[in-house]
Amino acid sequence: MANINRDIPTAFNPGISHPLFLIRSNLFKSISRLAPSLQGRMMDFGCGLKPYKGLFSVDEYIGVDYKAEGETYEQGQVDVFYDGKTIPFPDDHFDSIFSSEVFEHVFNLPEILQELRRVLKPGGRILVTCPFAFGEHEIPSDYARYTSFAMRHMFESNGFVVREYHKTGGTIEAITQLRIVYWNRHILSVLKDIPVVRSVARTVFFTANNLLAMAFSRLFPESRDLYLNNVMLAEKS
Repeated sequence: MANINRDIPTAFNPGISHPLFLIRSNLFKSISRLAPSLQGRMMDFGCGLKPYKGLFSVDEYIGVDYKAEGETYEQGQVDVFYDGKTIPFPDDHFDSIFSSEVFEHVFNLPEILQELRRVLKPGGRILVTCPFAFGEHEIPSDYARYTSFAMRHMFESNGFVVREYHKTGGTIEAITQLRIVYWNRHILSVLKDIPVVRSVARTVFFTANNLLAMAFSRLFPESRDLYLNNVMLAEKS
């Protein structure tokens, strides 16, 4: 069995000065904690660059993805491509499945959930994350946002038992994350021709807002009706 390698790309385990610190640091913590729940032969569905591969200790790690318009990464990490409808593996092939920040890009998700269930062994587990409060990305292949209720319904109505569900971030962190992304894309970008000034402004702005969000989240009453991500661990029934 492979040893866990925690050499995760910085963009997916970012420092406090990163513009996506709030959403991705929470994701990293959640995936790190639940990764030991997945064992054996594992499929990373919608694997992209396999950024979280180092968190898993499994016998076999197979990355599956779909070539879609709007992708912003090289696909050299993909082991198997699928056609958007059928996952090219036999029934009961995988012991576990991991899929992070993919479901919002799947237009025919109920159909694909049935495919994921088909290739998963009875009792096999699937770990999924997907955003709730985040802007459109990988345009135009961005189709949906799911509430906590929708997530539970989709899994339970497609033959899964939910073993754990939680939200990452709360209202304060979600609002702050959206504000940071807005400033990064539409305001600080005007400094693109002054690299040093832009770099300093970004670092100060991102760090200050990330720290304030963390502090205010502890000082003020917790609210999770607006949140960053869904995290779900389910089992094939």
